[in-house]
Amino acid sequence: MQKKIKAVWIAAGLCSAFQVFAADTLRFGLESQYPPFESRNTQGQPVGFDIDLGNAVCQAAHLKCQWVESSFDALIPALEAKKFDAINSAMNITAQREKVIDFTVPVYRIPSMLVARKGQDLQVTAEGLKGKNIGVLQGSIQEAYAKKHWETQGVNVISYQDQNQVYNDMVAGRLDATLVMSAAGQSGFLNKPEGKDFAFAGKPVEDDAILGTGIGFGLRKGDTALKQQLDTAIETVKKDGTLTRLAARYFPGINVSVQP
Repeated sequence: MQKKIKAVWIAAGLCSAFQVFAADTLRFGLESQYPPFESRNTQGQPVGFDIDLGNAVCQAAHLKCQWVESSFDALIPALEAKKFDAINSAMNITAQREKVIDFTVPVYRIPSMLVARKGQDLQVTAEGLKGKNIGVLQGSIQEAYAKKHWETQGVNVISYQDQNQVYNDMVAGRLDATLVMSAAGQSGFLNKPEGKDFAFAGKPVEDDAILGTGIGFGLRKGDTALKQQLDTAIETVKKDGTLTRLAARYFPGINVSVQP
């Protein structure tokens, strides 16, 4: 009998230890093929703006960050399945997504722009892109924008699970352009040798209903305690200048502030 009681106490202790560990750890889900927001270095470690930002927010919240990789279009289902606790993958806060998940307060905002081969003089309108092949990241707000505003007007919108494959197909001539967050297009493609013949075309696209009000961390519905904890930490990294310093490092010349 005493052995059984002892075993129960040991099991209870292990459960308690696990709960304490879990309470001090925040598992962030991310899509790791979207530099400069997130990618992997030669050692296979996650690096990028969202990684540094996530670590800063975890530090302010007295949490330990862990990283769980997923494709971008699978992030929300994986969050709902509790494979991780929050999404940290440059996900814009939109009304459509808020039907399914909650978000922290907006942290930063990046405009979306078209990247095309130099000399094409593409007009960033449905009429100007009619008949063109435009690559977008599957599950992204850029995909939603292109399908609503362009695909219905005769533009060929092609979705990819990996933004890097979009760039490869642009270089190979299979795509005419890609709609992408400007910072990602600049750092992930235009600044690289393979992007030397390409440039931004036109001005940023606009549609707050689709493109959202800023980028935040995605949370499961009703996870109010974690939301409050992260909202407080986000305000800390904004006020102490951490967000500004990271933005200047990763997105030089781009205003990432969220308009009130």
